[in-house]
Amino acid sequence: MAVKIRLRRMGAKKAPFYRVVVADSRYPRDGRFIEEIGTYDPMKSEDNININTEAAQKWLANGAQPTDTVKDLFKKSGIVK
Repeated sequence: MAVKIRLRRMGAKKAPFYRVVVADSRYPRDGRFIEEIGTYDPMKSEDNININTEAAQKWLANGAQPTDTVKDLFKKSGIVK
């Protein structure tokens, strides 16, 4: 099972809100997921990033692969160098 850390789109049309989730790579983008580890709101004046650092590091240590966007969010949050 290939596990990915990726964004799940929520919110209204033209007003996106994302949840950072850990999911099997075979599931659809907004489908089933294993665990929710944070949120990301790009519509705020300052990017609003809330990520559970302990959960993210646990999943990275267990081999979960973050997508490019999530990797950038982790860098902004200071989770990954």
